[in-house]
Amino acid sequence: MKVKVLNRNPNDYLKTRSGDLPKLPRNVDPTLHPHASQREYTQALNAVKLERVFAKPFVGSLDGHRDGVYSMLTHPKRLPILISGACDGEIKIWNVTTKECLSTLAAHSGFVRGMGINEPGDCLISVGDDQMVKLWNVDEAMNKGSIQPKHTIVSKTMLTGVDYQWGSSSDTFATCGTSVGIWSVNRNEPLRTFDWGVDTISSVTYNKVETYMLASTASDRNIVLYDCRENQPLRKVILSQKTNQVAFNPMEAFNFTAACDDNNLYTFDMRKLKTPLNVHMGHAMAVLSVNYSPTGREFVSGSYDKTVRIFPVGKGRSKEVYHTKRMQRVFCTHYSADSKFILTGSDETNIRLWKSLAWGQMGPVSARERAAFDYNKKLIDRYSEHPQVKRIKRHRNLPKMVKSISKEHMNIRSAQKKKDDNRRRHAKAGSVPRVAERAKHVVNEEE
Repeated sequence: MKVKVLNRNPNDYLKTRSGDLPKLPRNVDPTLHPHASQREYTQALNAVKLERVFAKPFVGSLDGHRDGVYSMLTHPKRLPILISGACDGEIKIWNVTTKECLSTLAAHSGFVRGMGINEPGDCLISVGDDQMVKLWNVDEAMNKGSIQPKHTIVSKTMLTGVDYQWGSSSDTFATCGTSVGIWSVNRNEPLRTFDWGVDTISSVTYNKVETYMLASTASDRNIVLYDCRENQPLRKVILSQKTNQVAFNPMEAFNFTAACDDNNLYTFDMRKLKTPLNVHMGHAMAVLSVNYSPTGREFVSGSYDKTVRIFPVGKGRSKEVYHTKRMQRVFCTHYSADSKFILTGSDETNIRLWKSLAWGQMGPVSARERAAFDYNKKLIDRYSEHPQVKRIKRHRNLPKMVKSISKEHMNIRSAQKKKDDNRRRHAKAGSVPRVAERAKHVVNEEE
């Protein structure tokens, strides 16, 4: 005789402590839950709708500049400290948490073309239209409010950008103008100069991982790579239109992204410049600035079309578009050191603070809330290709001007594609090859 006995373990249904949630038994047998996928789909649809409902990315603004904000950087050691340079020559140091201006420096007689700060965060370098390189003590400026530069170097040529070499003991910085110069803070003449037959070099950027590598963008549409230990530039890539700024990925040292005048951004591997890794499209006008998140998973770009876009590293389309009615051309963009916020400087004198995750909650989040966020994210990822979920997830309201220009660009691309298809249909097989989008924009690579 066979007797079946019910056996229940009290640990499966009794609470360990009085404050714990009651444990609910659940049988995971799929035959007992025939409508599980339908319920999951409904939950995913509600989750993606709630993301759009709670998407309020704008946090606040810093008002105090009297002219457009042209350059910007964050303090490497102090999270709330922001330094901005304007078109009237003023440099301001801000406390983003309190939205207070800690110091105002009368730095240059023209544009503040660029700024750089060393890794310890105590030395700030600025260049302007007055052909001067000025070094500032950041700690003293925050304490006293207004100071004089601790050292001034007069350049023989116009300077358009500067960047400090990363490293705790580094005293080297790079400037650009008619050529790229490598300087020491202890000397009034450059240690070495790089030149590769260009008229004006608009920006220069150091790699924070491979600290001897730097890149520059020039008016003749090229991006040049340098090694500070060499006497000659390494290689360059020539694009179809001018590049405005370059940003290196902090987690993938060989990859960098270029912001170009043809409304696109291009991610390259510096070991193989012939073809970009990815083409990031979406802006309606020239892209003026680009900056990577400290996590290396996404970057932010600012454009002449008065919008800010956030791109995942491996995607060709932006995941977020930020804009306001009063925001004008975006000259500079920057991530905060914790990657939770984005700072933008634009032509109408304002610095704006945005959330990097548009629907993210500010302030402390409990464990249950975090678990709910993660569960909803997994649901949205699982059903991301479903038409309804995909439509709601990617839909963004755009300014009328941006929408009309984007529609015109789309019509131009579709007409060109139709023209190529017709030519290919009526030509000899193989005589009109298909050209990938990534290969259309690179003119040449030189070493």
